[in-house]
Amino acid sequence: MEKPWFKHYQDGVPKEIDSNTYNSIPELLEESFKKFADKPAFHCMGKTLNYSDMDLLSKKFASYLQNNLGLKKGDRVAIMSPNILQYPVALFGILRAGMVCVNVNPLYTARELEHQLKDSGSETIIIFENSASVLEEVIANTPVKNVLVTQIGDMLKFPKSLIVNFVIKHVKKMVPSWNIKDATPFLKALDEGDESKYQKVEIDNEETAFLQYTGGTTGVSKGAELTHKNIVSNLVQARSWISPLIEEGKEIIITPLPLYHIFSLTANCFTFSTIGALNVLITNPRDIPGFVKELKKWDFTAFTGVNTLFNGLLNNPDFKDCGFDSLKLTLGGGMAVQKAVAEKWKQVTKTPLIEAYGLTETSPAACINPMDLADYNGSIGLPISSTDVCIKDDDENTLSAGEIGEICIKGPQVMRGYWGRPEETKKVMTADGYFKTGDIGLMDEQGFFKIVDRKKDMILVSGFNVYPNELEDVICQHPKVFECAAVGVPDQKSGEVVKIFVVKNDDSLTEEELKEFCKENLTGYKVPKFYEFRTELPKSNVGKILRKDLRGQ
Repeated sequence: MEKPWFKHYQDGVPKEIDSNTYNSIPELLEESFKKFADKPAFHCMGKTLNYSDMDLLSKKFASYLQNNLGLKKGDRVAIMSPNILQYPVALFGILRAGMVCVNVNPLYTARELEHQLKDSGSETIIIFENSASVLEEVIANTPVKNVLVTQIGDMLKFPKSLIVNFVIKHVKKMVPSWNIKDATPFLKALDEGDESKYQKVEIDNEETAFLQYTGGTTGVSKGAELTHKNIVSNLVQARSWISPLIEEGKEIIITPLPLYHIFSLTANCFTFSTIGALNVLITNPRDIPGFVKELKKWDFTAFTGVNTLFNGLLNNPDFKDCGFDSLKLTLGGGMAVQKAVAEKWKQVTKTPLIEAYGLTETSPAACINPMDLADYNGSIGLPISSTDVCIKDDDENTLSAGEIGEICIKGPQVMRGYWGRPEETKKVMTADGYFKTGDIGLMDEQGFFKIVDRKKDMILVSGFNVYPNELEDVICQHPKVFECAAVGVPDQKSGEVVKIFVVKNDDSLTEEELKEFCKENLTGYKVPKFYEFRTELPKSNVGKILRKDLRGQ
């Protein structure tokens, strides 16, 4: 498989990386703290922390956990926060103290939060005040003993910190009342943490760094146990892959996806921190006008996101006025990048939207398209260094190029397993050590992989497989469609038929017009039978359209 145009391949085989480059994530972070001490590291809402700030603050927080709370190496510590400066400070402190970070979505319901805290055994939580009332509902049913509470503006400059906190709490009324006994303000913890008493911890790279919760390919939310080696391997793999485009100490990456999500955590927070980049944290990316206003302030060089986010920006009239002269890397992941969105992104920004692929269980990157890709190619790319990807059938036989089956992955970034769930772990591992992703795909003759769809989302119409990704990609090319989602609904004659949910880009769009477009562009059995127009579609915390919610309705 000759790829002379792609420097990461030698004799048709991806170059290997050294997964033992660093013993732990803290070792890697401390190298960056020294090397880029005076460089800006994180920015949010007008406040910037440089790498030396991150070194001091994370050390103070690590000391507080060790000495004030008496926590030990391996203890699980939860963070429930959006993208604010407190998040990386707490995260780096937890890891430097040799503890395990449990990332929690701040939009969780009480039921979801209770499950994760109990399942992980977290006795300490750093929580965004807007979510404190949810914790109050369930804290008695969890192991939590230590609660550290932070407000959105806590680490901003004075007096902006006071103004922002006052507006959020008393004007916008975004903070429900709460009462948790002995809760400690996060700033107080930082103030009491004595960096001189911080005890550096020896960490083996096979030890657990994160319990990263995911629905996985089956069942209830499970904690993917990601080791220091898993994360370090993946960021070394990613850094190697993007190396042709990046310069140490000169990159500015826009970070709209929440850092508690594995894509943003590894790609933005860790990978770009190792090259001395500035992470511009976007606290509320759903506020597209506010997001665009922030983008105009920066001469940004890199950008990560999901398809729905890129689509939302492209449909904002002011986005085209952002400065794209320095932009050289846009990475899309988390869900399929649609052709219409990728082509419009290239047209507006003059840079390609590069699709990547991975999962929580793979830390996350497994495949990335070449950095010199000129245009959208409809694939999720090539396996990254030290990674084997193949297509297997239901009997775990490896399939040939062009054959459709389940995408399976083997590499140093693949999780140890699901926390406390050996039987669930066995279900997703093949006999020869590959992780079964639950995604249906194929490999073409050049070695590029393509996702067809999720196993569970496939629609069976009269015995024919219909893949929602394909339908959505085609329908979103209609100029009057903003976004859409396809699901299967029961049908007495065909078993299932397709229903499409559509958000209009133009109010003049009619069902008949859309139906005709589908008939012109799709085989008969793929044409939706039912059409429903909506003002919005249900989405996950990172902007994935939730087909399961639509099926449930």
